[in-house]
Amino acid sequence: MNSTFMFGEDNFGQKEDFSIYYKKIGGELSSSEINNTIKIIYNYLSELYPKEEYRENFPTLEETIETLFKDKFSSEEKTNIINTFAFHELGFIPQEYVEALFKLNEYFILSVVIDIWAPKDMWINTFEKHNINQLFKASSFSSDCKIVKPSPKPFENVVKQLNISKKECLVIGDSIRRDLGGAINSGIDCILVGGNKDDSALANFKNLLEFTKMKNLYLRTTH
Repeated sequence: MNSTFMFGEDNFGQKEDFSIYYKKIGGELSSSEINNTIKIIYNYLSELYPKEEYRENFPTLEETIETLFKDKFSSEEKTNIINTFAFHELGFIPQEYVEALFKLNEYFILSVVIDIWAPKDMWINTFEKHNINQLFKASSFSSDCKIVKPSPKPFENVVKQLNISKKECLVIGDSIRRDLGGAINSGIDCILVGGNKDDSALANFKNLLEFTKMKNLYLRTTH
């Protein structure tokens, strides 16, 4: 999803002011407290994310807050912190990529395998806003299953939901390590978009738009 059809995500830079959104939703911590809290959470998860031992046991945000801060925050403040984190993790979907997904839907059964750290609610709302949630016949969100790519399990779970064989599937993603790696671990062909190139991929494209502009799209990917 990220850098495949959603962009501008993961706004956790050092100069980011998390208190702006946090105060809008009723948070009561000071600006410095919420900014420091979000940075601590993000840095902690960033350190765990590449580690193989957490690949199939990645902590939820709620678990992370409990680990890092114990009982420091009320349940209401935990919710505000999680929602603030989600707001900054969420990206946007350009209209041309919405149209690209609808075009792909003419040729393929679509599904999504998504690594996010926050609960999926804001993402589902964004999908519904663009009327694309209906396009995805199966899905796997890491914040639901606590499993992150390149584990093969999220891909295999989606294949199981669709009740089809892996030979009928194609992964489209931007990350060599997570998308291509997960596809290889699952025994599924993968096309890379977003500028990354690897000889193990079935094909490499500048972006998803370039892929959808192929003539005989379906034939080119199923011969």
